[in-house]
Amino acid sequence: STTSSSSTRKPKSKHQTGYAPPSTYAHLPVLTDIITPDLITLFVGTNPGIRTATAGHAYAHPSNLFWKLLHTSGCTDRRLDPSEDVDLPRLYAMGNTNIVERPTRNAGELSRAEMVAGAPILEEKVRRFRPGSVCIVGKGIWEAVWRHRYGKGFKEGEFRYGWQEDKERMGGTKGNDGGGEWEGARVFVSSSTSGLAASLGPREKEEIWRPFGEWVKTKRE
Repeated sequence: STTSSSSTRKPKSKHQTGYAPPSTYAHLPVLTDIITPDLITLFVGTNPGIRTATAGHAYAHPSNLFWKLLHTSGCTDRRLDPSEDVDLPRLYAMGNTNIVERPTRNAGELSRAEMVAGAPILEEKVRRFRPGSVCIVGKGIWEAVWRHRYGKGFKEGEFRYGWQEDKERMGGTKGNDGGGEWEGARVFVSSSTSGLAASLGPREKEEIWRPFGEWVKTKRE
């Protein structure tokens, strides 16, 4: 019967996707960066999802935990709606960008090469706007930056969530570009907030985010 045959067949997850070339989602708009100079922090996502690109607001998918974690960690005093992303600099001295500009259904549709290629572009944004910190929203983003810097991925035990070593600051300048010397922005690596990222539970994600929220609150006082 159809019931027995379908029950033995392993269902293919709708999330199991491979690389999708830029032409696949060329009809979708690019998400505008929300950055002003001298922010407390600049959040860095992977790239916009379809819902985010369509809405024109960051982390717009209902299953994404970004706005919830921003609130529970103390980065914001209430849970913001994605449509309020444009107010982040004015209300909270925070901004948002992505390591890859083009939208896809999920991060699995991006190539490793384009993730790594986004790292120097990100560094330049940080150098230009000089936030006090950069919050990398997901391990994969930091690994792309790491690959750009060191030419290889993490060795065992090399990765950790939270504040990174001082030598890993982003955007630092020696002052020979006419902009004055700057040591660069501190880097905090948080968990991904995507609803598809299930390797960490909600409580684990909150524990990773909490120290960052506490730091942000001290900067705002």
